[in-house]
Amino acid sequence: MKPLPHDLYRADQVRELDRLAIEAFGIPGITLMRRAGAAAFDVLRQRWPQVRRVAVCCGVGNNGGDGYVVAALAHAAGLAVELLQVGDAARLGGAARSAAEAALAAGITPTRFEPAALRRADVVVDALLGTGLSGEVAGEWRAAIDAINGAGRPVLAIDLPSGLDADSGALRGDAVHAAATITFIGVKQGLLTGAGPQYCGELRFDGLGLPAEIYGRVPVAARRLEWDRFRGDLSPRRRDAHKGDFGHLLVVGGDTGMAGAVRLAAEAAARVGAGLVSVATRTAHAATIAAARPELMCHGVASWRELTPLLRRASVVAIGPGLGQGAWGRAMLGCVLDARQPLVVDADALNLLAEEPARRDDWVLTPHPGEAGRLLGQGADEVQRNRFIAAAELRASYGGVVVLKGAGTVVLAGDGMPAICSGGNPGMAAGGMGDVLTGIIAGLIAQGFSLRDGAAAGVCLHSAAADEAAADGERGLLASDLFPRLRPLANP
Repeated sequence: MKPLPHDLYRADQVRELDRLAIEAFGIPGITLMRRAGAAAFDVLRQRWPQVRRVAVCCGVGNNGGDGYVVAALAHAAGLAVELLQVGDAARLGGAARSAAEAALAAGITPTRFEPAALRRADVVVDALLGTGLSGEVAGEWRAAIDAINGAGRPVLAIDLPSGLDADSGALRGDAVHAAATITFIGVKQGLLTGAGPQYCGELRFDGLGLPAEIYGRVPVAARRLEWDRFRGDLSPRRRDAHKGDFGHLLVVGGDTGMAGAVRLAAEAAARVGAGLVSVATRTAHAATIAAARPELMCHGVASWRELTPLLRRASVVAIGPGLGQGAWGRAMLGCVLDARQPLVVDADALNLLAEEPARRDDWVLTPHPGEAGRLLGQGADEVQRNRFIAAAELRASYGGVVVLKGAGTVVLAGDGMPAICSGGNPGMAAGGMGDVLTGIIAGLIAQGFSLRDGAAAGVCLHSAAADEAAADGERGLLASDLFPRLRPLANP
């Protein structure tokens, strides 16, 4: 399987790349469509080699034309094909009409979409809407999507699952739940975040042979992040290195009953190589944390006055894990916000920040959708409707680097270029995972990473460790299960 490109695009940008290929480089539209259909059929045969019966669901745009090509290739390969048309086939034009005519000439007779036909197939091909989606899916389109999802058959989506917004990764009412998706020309950014990873399944890409020069004419919308991109930034240490070379991180948190959160963050920072890690927590927790992990320098602090001297010795501060929203947590946050060190701000520190907003350029904010919503004065659902817009609004309001957590974590810094982590798994939906991420990011910044690179590398290292740990199963994955994986990953 070809690796996914790192450059990501919006739907309108991919359409512009397609237009340039046709008009500026003289590649006929039908040629691109045949290449797309052939690439999709290759995935079909690779993913389901025993397939004998295929139902191809076609719309009335170019996505439907791709489906007609797939149907013709499947027919030529000796598979039983049912081509199910949604919408008026008379609306097919250009290359799509040519593809439909070729399928008819090959002996394929389209029939009106019928849910019962889906259950006769081994695999269903979704070629309904692609990037041609406009507004919420409704009427016969919604009925077709519901029928595909209810048929109990694996689905191959062409370009993107019908009903998924290519730009935001949000559902437009509902979307086809695919087992695999093959996307063309440029990877659409919405496939990698929000609902995209859940609905597209295994993601494949084919550039359809477009010349490299074309891509230089259209700016990218976002970048895909993966851990391999950052391995070279963690080079072997000098033989004469000492702990002071790798920063002193202070982690502030752990109100009554929440000692585990601050310990997870602090230990994660130590595991990725921070030179010194101090913890400022409730006095009742300090001895317990130190006994469990003696490498951490634990301090019981009852007031901001006791925190101040600890801040003076730190090069980076992380605040939020287990901080609480009571008087103690508020006092700790108030003191930290007066400090001059770079900050990593998470959890309850974000909830408190939502009540009294502040802005600075030397911090990393790591909200999940609920926390992001509180920071923006909206609901988590609204954040999820367009995670790119939410990240941009957070950065505009609060500054610094924003790490909007969730499936397809979005990292946005001052350069305005969103980056999406394509790693991670559902096992990470467990308590303490965010605390570990806070520690990883802060630990990398303590070692000299910039805020942007520390945030991006931290997100990728976190997800890579979680993916390795999930080899034993996603359900039951614990945040602390990442610790044995972090050290080898941080020493490539």
